[in-house]
Amino acid sequence: MKPLEGIRVLEVAMYGFVPSAGAVLADWGADVVKVEHAVNGDPQRGLRQTGTFRVDGDPNPNVAHANRGKRSIGLDIARPEGREVLYELARDADVFLTSFMPASRARLGIDVDDIRAVNPRVVYARGSALGPRGPEADRGGYDMTAFWARAGTAASITPPGTEGLVSPPGPAYGDTISGTNLAGGIAAALLRRERTGEAAVVDVSLLGSGLWALGHAIGLSLHLERAWEGVRPSAHGSPRNPLSGLYRTADDRYISFVMLQPARFWPGVCQCLGRPDLAEDPRFATGEAIAEHTEEAVKLLREIIAGGTLAEWSERFAALDGPWAPVQDTLQAAADPQARANGYLGRAGDLELVASPVQFDVEDTRLGPAPEFAAQTEEILAELGYDWDRILALKASGAVT
Repeated sequence: MKPLEGIRVLEVAMYGFVPSAGAVLADWGADVVKVEHAVNGDPQRGLRQTGTFRVDGDPNPNVAHANRGKRSIGLDIARPEGREVLYELARDADVFLTSFMPASRARLGIDVDDIRAVNPRVVYARGSALGPRGPEADRGGYDMTAFWARAGTAASITPPGTEGLVSPPGPAYGDTISGTNLAGGIAAALLRRERTGEAAVVDVSLLGSGLWALGHAIGLSLHLERAWEGVRPSAHGSPRNPLSGLYRTADDRYISFVMLQPARFWPGVCQCLGRPDLAEDPRFATGEAIAEHTEEAVKLLREIIAGGTLAEWSERFAALDGPWAPVQDTLQAAADPQARANGYLGRAGDLELVASPVQFDVEDTRLGPAPEFAAQTEEILAELGYDWDRILALKASGAVT
C-alpha cells in the first residue's frame, strides 16, 4: 500500500511547478483530480518546443512529467455552475492545491476562506513565484526568473567574465525541485492534521526554493561578505586539493573527483592509475604537502587520465573508496545501471519517466500515465452522484467539457 492511498487531492494549477507537486503526491498513492479549463485545458498541453527539442503528437513528456498518475476534469470555474462542481469536489478533498495568484483566487472564489467554507479540514497548498508576503506577493513568474535568476543560481554558476548567464540545465528544473518541496510540505501538513485536527495553509515559492537549493553558498557568502563565483568549464575545482575536480579522458569524457580528504585517498588513486610510485612521492606524502603541490599533482593526473577512456578508468576506479563519478548527459544518466537497479525511472503509460525521488519500503515507485485532457470528466461527476441529465446540462452550458 502506498503511503497516501485514500488521500484526495484537488488540483487547480497550470504549467510545471505546482502540478509537479501533484505528480509526486500521485506517485505516493493520492487520488489527484486535476481541474483544467473546460475549453483550453492546462496551457502546458500546448508546449511542444523546449529548447532545441520538439515533440509532435502524443504522448507528450512536457505534459506527462508533471501530470502522471492524475485524473482530469474539464471545468469552467468562472461559471457559477462550474464553481459549484468545484465546491462539491472540495467537500471531500484532503488537499486543495493551486498555482493561481491572489487576485485570480479571489475573483474565482477559490481562496483559502472560500474553500475552507466548504471544507474546514482541507489542507490548502499554494505555490507562488515570490512568496505570499511582501510587496511582490501578487507577481507571477517562472523557474527561469524566480528560481534560477533571482535566487542566485544563474550568477553563481556563470564563470566570471562570461557575457550573459548560463541557462538552466533543462526545462522545469526549478519547477520540479520546488514542486517536490511543496509535496513534502503537504505531507507534513497531513500528518499535523492527523495528530491535532488542525488544517494548515502550506506555501512554497520558486524564490524560496531557489534560495534553499543554494543555501550553503549563500550562508558562506553572508559570513564572508563575498558573492559566490562560478569556475570556468573544465577548470580544476580546488586550488589546494587535486582530488576535487574534473579530469578529461581520452574519449573526451570527464571524471569528477570529490575526495575531500586527499591524503587518505591519494594512495588508492595512485594504485588505480597504475602509478603506485606517486604514493611515495614526498610532494604528496601528507595533506599539507598535497595542498602545497596541488598544481603539480593536477598536471600529473591530467596527463595520466588523458591516456585512457572513461570505460577503462571506470573499470579501474570501481575498487576505489573515494567518491568519484563519470560526467553524464541525460541519456547516459537514464541508462546508468545504478539508476536502473534502484528503479529511478519507470513506465508511465507509453512513456518512460523519472520517478519522484522518495521510495518506501525499498520498492520502485509505480507511475501512472498522464490523463488526456478532461478524460475523466464524466467519471468524476458520476462519483459526485450526478446523473446523466445533469451531466449533459452542464456540458450544454459550457461549465464542463
